[in-house]
Amino acid sequence: MRQLIIALLFLSACGLSQRELPILGHQEIIDGETVYHQIPDFSFINQDSQRITNATFKDKIYISEFFFTSCPTICPKVKLQMLRVYERFAEEPRLMMLSHSIDVKYDTVERLKRYSNNLELNSDRWHLVTGEEEEIYDIADDYFSIAIEDSTVPGGFDHSGRLILVDENRHIRSFCNGVDPDAVDRFMNDITLLLDEKK
Repeated sequence: MRQLIIALLFLSACGLSQRELPILGHQEIIDGETVYHQIPDFSFINQDSQRITNATFKDKIYISEFFFTSCPTICPKVKLQMLRVYERFAEEPRLMMLSHSIDVKYDTVERLKRYSNNLELNSDRWHLVTGEEEEIYDIADDYFSIAIEDSTVPGGFDHSGRLILVDENRHIRSFCNGVDPDAVDRFMNDITLLLDEKK
């Protein structure tokens, strides 16, 4: 059911004018006002042992994803695409990146730091985070993503490889398949549209 909802959201977004990105997710009317889905409060630890919360992204937009450093399948492909985005917007201080490890036992802060160093990431702009397993899996649902432990799949974890664009109000504005370069090209256009909204 969740996958069907995501697919419908994606299709409806594709049909809209590209002058402004839609706000994705469920919405409800409260006291006459439309209230949109938001990313809830969170608190994780990044590769520099710093606590990362919603306040870290105050007045910023950011890209979220779920991965693990020992992933033998889609993660390396997704990281290549994330690096494309990172490099394209290297001079854009309003954009940040947030990668959640879904293997909290193996991906210690030290391992995330080595991984970050190997990719030559600026940790002020790209946070690789770990935390309580349940909290990371729960928040994946809020990002319309999949992150679960599954011993039947390679690497022991099932995850979507989706890249998610979040605005400064914690609203999801776009997402794409992170292993598809063409989809990521369109996603980067969406990032530019969202940045232009904020000028």
